[in-house]
Amino acid sequence: MAKAKLSQAARTFVVQRLACFDSPSIVAAAVKKEFGVDITRQAVEAFDPTKRAGRDLAAKWRALFEETRKTFLDDTAAIAVSHRNVRLRALDRMADKAEQQGNYQLVAQILRQVAEEMGGVYTNRRELTGRDGKDLPAPPAPVHIFSLPDNGRGDAPPST
Repeated sequence: MAKAKLSQAARTFVVQRLACFDSPSIVAAAVKKEFGVDITRQAVEAFDPTKRAGRDLAAKWRALFEETRKTFLDDTAAIAVSHRNVRLRALDRMADKAEQQGNYQLVAQILRQVAEEMGGVYTNRRELTGRDGKDLPAPPAPVHIFSLPDNGRGDAPPST
């Protein structure tokens, strides 16, 4: 199918989905669902200026692609599952459903994932300071419970 058979809205849809890193096959299926138009993966790829098939893409679509990609990469806050509380709520729903179905092995796996999520396993954040940038707490001073006799060596710790 040629590009000319797509409406302006469908073309905009294709360019924006490609800019958000959707594969041509996913975009083709989405166009079919959204607009009722069959389009091949190869025709979709012609709207991607990062691909050889899209090297001759019109400046209008290239600019839309670049702006959409920039916005997409800069705005992870718009992606719900990028937030820990959204992931935890989803895991909570899954655990409830698995428990209702008696699938306790799955419940255990979900609980482990929740624990990892809460412990920051899925982040690459490293703190070499204390919480909120404060100094690390000083290690506690050693406590002498009792003193051993020096047996004439003269190096016994002071008795308290």
